[in-house]
Amino acid sequence: MNQQIDINDVELNAIRAQGPGGQNVNKVSSAVHLRFAITPSSLPEHIKERLLALRDSRITRDGVVVIKAQQSRSQEANKEDALRRLQELVDSVAILPTVRRPTKPTRGSQRRRLDGKAKDGERKQLRGKVLRT
Repeated sequence: MNQQIDINDVELNAIRAQGPGGQNVNKVSSAVHLRFAITPSSLPEHIKERLLALRDSRITRDGVVVIKAQQSRSQEANKEDALRRLQELVDSVAILPTVRRPTKPTRGSQRRRLDGKAKDGERKQLRGKVLRT
């Protein structure tokens, strides 16, 4: 289920990247800092609620998704990467999780479990002290 993110809801800032790169990394702002406020966005309410409920380090207490992209040397590629990662995050909550139907263990699995426990008990009994007569 692909939810379209309105580009007007996204705030993109070019910043200087971290790490090696010498003179280029010091003078060119190629990294992209993406900020996406969940609450005022144009996403459907059920997706907003699921996003806010996520325990994700990229989501602040204020309900803002912050993504930093700096893999590429190109600002355009980093911008596309940040937008793709935001889209993946939204798509991950758009899919409803399947509800687990509780089942009872089979008779055979219960028997195997108890047989294993009995064997373990016998093995531990053999570890006891030897009686001298």
